[in-house]
Amino acid sequence: MPARSLPLAQQLLSFDTINPPGNELACMQFLAAWLQEQGFMVELTAFGEQRANLIARLPGQMPGKPLAFTGHLDTVPLGNQPWQFDPFGHDIDGDRLYGRGASDMKAAVAAFVLACVQHKAAIAAGRGVVLLLTGGEETGCHGAQALIAAGQLPEVGALIVGEPTANQPVIGHKGALWLRCETRGKTAHGAMPELGINAIYLAADALGKIRHFSPGAPHPLMKQPTLNVGRIEGGLNINSVPDRAAFDVDIRSAPNLQHAVIRQQLATFLGDSVHISTLVDLPAVLSPERHQWIQSVYRACEAVTQQPAEARIVPYFTDASLLLPALGDPPCIILGPGEPTQAHQTDEYCLVSRLSEAEQIYGQLIADWMR
Repeated sequence: MPARSLPLAQQLLSFDTINPPGNELACMQFLAAWLQEQGFMVELTAFGEQRANLIARLPGQMPGKPLAFTGHLDTVPLGNQPWQFDPFGHDIDGDRLYGRGASDMKAAVAAFVLACVQHKAAIAAGRGVVLLLTGGEETGCHGAQALIAAGQLPEVGALIVGEPTANQPVIGHKGALWLRCETRGKTAHGAMPELGINAIYLAADALGKIRHFSPGAPHPLMKQPTLNVGRIEGGLNINSVPDRAAFDVDIRSAPNLQHAVIRQQLATFLGDSVHISTLVDLPAVLSPERHQWIQSVYRACEAVTQQPAEARIVPYFTDASLLLPALGDPPCIILGPGEPTQAHQTDEYCLVSRLSEAEQIYGQLIADWMR
């Protein structure tokens, strides 16, 4: 079955929405105009220069809360390796649609938008749909934060997040706690280091300790929490004793762990020489697998993919971390055509056959919700 959303996916891929800086506005404006032509009520809102979110609605006549889809249109940078395919050229080679954001996650946005258009009559007679399209997700869900702060979120009955899962339903993801650990010393001439206090040495001592720090106990489904030091910097010039150094820590947690507790335990573990500040704080997401709607999603996916659905989680975070509490914690499924292993990769691609599958699955979920 051909992927009817392929032309829309290609158009979305042609926009450079690399974050930073994001520049999602032009892509959001294009999509807003496209949706308006299809009968959607659209609200385009800025949250910074050339940054934007989009809420699109197809109202229904039946009482009850609408079904919501969410996706982000910003992407990560291209990386240092050369691309064989144009990252904004939306090339197709065999079953692969190439481009930055193909799997993460512009193809999914095209697929659920197209599914809504194909089922407009059922949606109008049913409970309606809402699309929550964000910018700024890749750097800590800043677009979702702006939507929530503006008080723009409607009531919804369930949330589908189109992040890459190869069309396998996923009921949750780990939380993300990003911390900056800073050491402060005393500057002095590099030829007289005994007159100063070297902040880089203090940071090195802390780095030696942090390798032995555990964020907490494992979770039955999400397993062991993880910790990674991803960045370090310090000093201004070679011939001075540095009076400041900092390293950034990426902790991935689970629902059984509280971020405030992890931070306090780490502060105690590293000692007074290290000052800790929070950069990103996104809680874990986990929907009850036995929920009636979750089970209906499982059945819809199995019917199309012919693969058994089971309790799955992903390690990456999504906008659902912030959207779900703000929406009243409706059931949530993470489900998209992208390949999880292709996210952030050079020559990123999404399989066109997965795009077609996603249209069918999303369409079935829409039809079920409207009934």
